[in-house]
Amino acid sequence: MSTAPDNEGDDDPFEEQRADVDNAMVQLFDEYGRDHSFQAVVAVLASVFARVLDLAPPVLLGLAIDSVIQGNKAFLPFLPQSVVPSSKPDRLLFMGGLIAGSFLLGAAFHWIRNWGFNSFSQHIQHRVRTDTYDKMQRLNMDFFATKQTGEMMSILSNDVNRLERFLNDGLNSAFRLSVMVLAIGVYLFVVNWQLAVLTMLPVPIIALFTYRFVNAIQPKYADVRSSVGHLNSRLENNLGGIQVIKTSNTERYESDRVDDVSQGYFDANWGAITIRIKFFPALRIISGVGFVLTFVIGGIWVATGPPMFFSGTLDPGEFVTFILLSQQFIWPMAQFGQIINMYQRARASSERIFGLMNEPSRIEENPDADELVVDDGGVVYDDVRFGYDDDDAIVEHIDFQVDGGDTLALVGPTGAGKSTVLKLLLRMYDVDAGAVRVDGQDISGVTLPSLRRHVGYVSQDTFLFYGTVEENITYGTFDADREAVVDAAKAAEAHEFIQNLPDGYDTEVGERGVKLSGGQRQRIDIARAILKDPEILVLDEATSDVDTETEMLIQRSLDRLTEDRTTFSIAHRLSTIKDADQIVVLEDGEIVERGTHADLLGDEGLYANLWGVQAGEIDELPDEFIERAAKRQATVDDQDDD
Repeated sequence: MSTAPDNEGDDDPFEEQRADVDNAMVQLFDEYGRDHSFQAVVAVLASVFARVLDLAPPVLLGLAIDSVIQGNKAFLPFLPQSVVPSSKPDRLLFMGGLIAGSFLLGAAFHWIRNWGFNSFSQHIQHRVRTDTYDKMQRLNMDFFATKQTGEMMSILSNDVNRLERFLNDGLNSAFRLSVMVLAIGVYLFVVNWQLAVLTMLPVPIIALFTYRFVNAIQPKYADVRSSVGHLNSRLENNLGGIQVIKTSNTERYESDRVDDVSQGYFDANWGAITIRIKFFPALRIISGVGFVLTFVIGGIWVATGPPMFFSGTLDPGEFVTFILLSQQFIWPMAQFGQIINMYQRARASSERIFGLMNEPSRIEENPDADELVVDDGGVVYDDVRFGYDDDDAIVEHIDFQVDGGDTLALVGPTGAGKSTVLKLLLRMYDVDAGAVRVDGQDISGVTLPSLRRHVGYVSQDTFLFYGTVEENITYGTFDADREAVVDAAKAAEAHEFIQNLPDGYDTEVGERGVKLSGGQRQRIDIARAILKDPEILVLDEATSDVDTETEMLIQRSLDRLTEDRTTFSIAHRLSTIKDADQIVVLEDGEIVERGTHADLLGDEGLYANLWGVQAGEIDELPDEFIERAAKRQATVDDQDDD
């Protein structure tokens, strides 16, 4: 029995964003179509000429029958009689030349039309995807905590591609069919308005049928887009955790989970398909009825005269033209359902795209903000408070000062808020109250690029991009030369192992650096920070997941990196921060102790108890500390479950 993955219910993960979007397709054309209106206008005009020329052969054929074969009316009255040959054979050749010319000229306009629509759609697709990604990467970290990678990939890939298909194929077909229907309708009414009315009897029925189809299919496509996001999320999750799956022997379990979410996509898609496969055959039947009526009534009219209440004459050539054009008139009416089908898909996708792009960011940068100027690198937290919502504070009353060049260590139990405090310095989040200042400058009033240019970050969870070792070291400092890269690697204790790699600094590290060990990835990350040469450095448990020997090497490189820099360090291994100039102890989001290592051990408080845990003095710990630790752990587990 399989278990459904998290966030794989019937809800759309972007439902809240979609609900705030009005007239998504209008917004699409307004924001992105204007800059490429030239291609669109060229495509529309070329489409008009192309479709008119496509109608020329049946019209010429009908005129040829009446003027060349029967000789009962002037041939091509819209041309000067002086250019029309007098003999029937010459007229026939002349007509053939006109038909050939219409094909050649029509092909040229078809090419121009396709160029215009493809250029229009491709430019918009490119801009929408890049703008959506740019918006996505600038959102707050709490947004990414509630959305899965696969769901966001679905927007950047599937939804944007669906827009491109509508803008190219859908709009192309819409203009093509509109011109065809309008031109044929006008011509049929000019030739014989009575038979034209009969030919168009199915049009109101088709319009009503299409309206009902739109109302039925729209919610189905919303379900399909949601299920695609769930499917992508599950696949991305499983491929990212393939090692855990293999070592846990859970291939069958994960296959069942993929089967569940794939079944959800199948059900949603099949619901839309069942509506489509009923709609289009029904349209063809309705359209066919109109064609049969035209054929029967028109045939009787030519053979025996006007039937029933019809009056006037209908020549054979006119009837042939009527039959050929009416078929081209009725079938396009049915194809409008396909266009509406594509439109509804594109509309659902555009709502997800603009819903994401309209997502507000909690970090608002003043366009007139100043550049951060760092001299000493002194940092002050002035009674800072932060929470994901107004009611619950994650950290509060955070108040400390770090002089330039000093090291401050943040210590505390899991969930105490240590990482959150330092993310406020990087403005991953903005404070709700209080202020964070660097050399007296409130960081909320400086530009984000200048702030993050002066702050380096080394994380426990080292991320390496697919590429070479050198490309990962220079990430963020792209203009660095090889000599600077080597110097940074040497300072990070990484140069020796890099030289031993198959291609040295040009070695591909694989997806997320999978070809390297954890310690090697960590030292490359440190080399990246050294190359950046920031005035302020944040170390977030940089040595917690490596062995003792690797920790020694990393610690040596960190000592070089932190020299003469303002440094913030988070560490569970208290031995790595015992020499810090100041240690701040957090518990439940508040500062409970502060001082040097010796001072805090002498206070015999939380820090001293944490030190005792790592020293193996479990039996000597007070009962109160153990009870509070158990309660804290239970709270952390409950938050993880939520």
